[in-house]
Amino acid sequence: MPSNLRSHDFLRPPAAAALVALLAAACGRGDAPPPPTTDSTAGAAQTAARGKALLAYVTNEDSQDLTIIDTRTDSVVATISVGTRPRGVKVSPDGKTIFVALSGSPKCPPAMPDAECEKLKADKSKDGIAVVDAAARKVTRVLPGGSDPEAFDLSLDGGTLFVSNEDAGMASIVDVASGKIRATVPVGKEPEGVRVQPDGKAVWVTGETDHNVTILDTQTGKQLGQVEVGRRPRSLAFTPDGARAYVTSEVDGTVWVLDARARKKIAVLTMPKDSKTMGSAASPDGKRIYVSNGRGGTVSVIDVTTDSVIATVPVGKRPWGIALTPDGRKLYTANGPSNDVSVVDVDRLTVETKVPVGKIPWGVALGEAP
Repeated sequence: MPSNLRSHDFLRPPAAAALVALLAAACGRGDAPPPPTTDSTAGAAQTAARGKALLAYVTNEDSQDLTIIDTRTDSVVATISVGTRPRGVKVSPDGKTIFVALSGSPKCPPAMPDAECEKLKADKSKDGIAVVDAAARKVTRVLPGGSDPEAFDLSLDGGTLFVSNEDAGMASIVDVASGKIRATVPVGKEPEGVRVQPDGKAVWVTGETDHNVTILDTQTGKQLGQVEVGRRPRSLAFTPDGARAYVTSEVDGTVWVLDARARKKIAVLTMPKDSKTMGSAASPDGKRIYVSNGRGGTVSVIDVTTDSVIATVPVGKRPWGIALTPDGRKLYTANGPSNDVSVVDVDRLTVETKVPVGKIPWGVALGEAP
């Protein structure tokens, strides 16, 4: 449902290899270094290895700001004013830039009838993608993002944004360097979740009203296909190898498991009672998928090997956006109505602490300190 109608309650050459092994041995380590990462978490993964600070960036829809949390202490280190109704958030691969989706469409409470919500005016001049300098901690410019941008993802090199325009039934492809929209492409009605495949070749966009996922070529914007899923798909997460996609279906309280290469359904998983499946994230090792259950107040853990729910953790009021640290040991959930973020110990599957943030936290993204 459009956000202006209703507020919504993924071989080295032999010589080089030998050199790496020799250096590891000299440092007293016998294990080989991990394979290079190719997605937008690459910078964060390198940060963990270097011991630099890893920061969590949380968008607060109602207070119109961005909270920055140092994950070493799980304490707030800064709050930045960014613009109207910040929701989707991503960090550039090098951690130097934070992108935040802004919207001038009015926010309507769940109890407001659709007819009343439709009467409210939108200010399209406030739509866009804020570009935040992570070091200076300020907005440096606002990119066009199409109409009512909500969720988006980055190309692997951080140079292109793929944005869902929910009220227009379109996806905007934005070139970061030029600050121009490269293409606007029709997708499923009321698009929301956006996720680039791990190989970077295609981007998947969920359509809430059409109950489907549209797949676009990241270079040309050409539609490669569509896959039918459950009612009101909100987000999706890929396993790191790109073999599977997990799509959350809010109305049904389910997660659809798709063969991402064949683009067809494998299974439909039912989350615990009262779940309204929302955000999703894959563990770095590809063994688990984490799903926030909205009004259910929990996060469910899916075992990828068996495609079964192995645990459900109470985290707070209506969790939406979620994000994992690069080592997969901590999960951060944005809990809207309680104005806080839960930090979950993934090994123990318990909440370590809750961090107060701004008003109505919506999204979470992690990145290395600049």
